[in-house]
Amino acid sequence: MKKRTIITLCVIGGIILLLGIVAISSYNGLVDKQANVEQCWSNVESQYQRRADLIPNLVNTVKGYAEHEAATLQAVTDARTRATSINVDPATATAEEMTAWMEAQDELSSALGRLIAIAENYPDLKANQNFLQLQAQLEGTENRISVERMNYNEAVKEYNVAVKRFPSNIFASMFGFEPTSSFEAQAGAEVAPVVEF
Repeated sequence: MKKRTIITLCVIGGIILLLGIVAISSYNGLVDKQANVEQCWSNVESQYQRRADLIPNLVNTVKGYAEHEAATLQAVTDARTRATSINVDPATATAEEMTAWMEAQDELSSALGRLIAIAENYPDLKANQNFLQLQAQLEGTENRISVERMNYNEAVKEYNVAVKRFPSNIFASMFGFEPTSSFEAQAGAEVAPVVEF
């Protein structure tokens, strides 16, 4: 009888130990993936901030050449203000909050596009070294933003899969890990823009 009791206790202890190892491993994996999502989001925000920091210099450079383009310059400044005033926490952001944040960023991109288009009307501005450097930095920043957004979406995908996949989904629900929103294409992005000459 004693031998059977000892064996039963060892089996039960082994099962408890195995469950504990699975729980710890799942929890730590979720924490790592959540930290990766947060790091990727910080990288995205950093690139958007870099763009926002370049805009005043670009506006001031254009201002010297295009005094009567005040409406466009003001639109860029206003769009920058709106884009930098919205803060999103990816861990708690709803799809609507992410959409509002993206709309503000897209509005800023559109305003910058109009500002760059103005430069085409001013040959002296197009030849200005400061303008050319700022334009190149903005283009590079836009590329970095795109890369960081893709990295963020990949990190979100890995995290969301881990939150939903068995058996980590059990521990995710126990410890409060929730799926996170990713970047989505803006409405109408599937339609190619019309270019007319």
